[in-house]
Amino acid sequence: MWQAFRNELALLTGALPESDGRYQPSRLDVFPTPDGCGYLLWRPHPRTGEAAPIGFAVVRGLKGPERSLLAFWIAPAARRGGLGRQFARDVIAHHPGEWAIAFQAENAPAAPFWAAVADAAAGPGRWEQSAVPVPGRPELPPDQWLRFATERRAPVS
Repeated sequence: MWQAFRNELALLTGALPESDGRYQPSRLDVFPTPDGCGYLLWRPHPRTGEAAPIGFAVVRGLKGPERSLLAFWIAPAARRGGLGRQFARDVIAHHPGEWAIAFQAENAPAAPFWAAVADAAAGPGRWEQSAVPVPGRPELPPDQWLRFATERRAPVS
């Protein structure tokens, strides 16, 4: 699924596969860590009924002051039904606190998707959006960053 995610993103960033034909597989080699984790979204396959992954999320910054999504992707055939929004809200709810989520402005569905997720996670309008240059890629348009906070849960004793 990482390769499908990076291939789709390549349309916006101009990225090409590395010499082995894969897109940046080394970015996942460090996970899981105490500072980051991943989630898979599973649903029954429509033909076989067997559980099949249809999406994933990679979270980093668990030990720091701000969490972020390194990657978030839902299979195109599973989009537009609300599964992605619910998945994003569930991932965010597992790690309350400060969040920063980046997306590309050229990805037209991303802005309303992430705004709806931020509204659900933090409350309507309780988030900020800013344009931030992509580090080391001055030829690309700035990324759009949403920042918000979710309530921290009291420790269970």
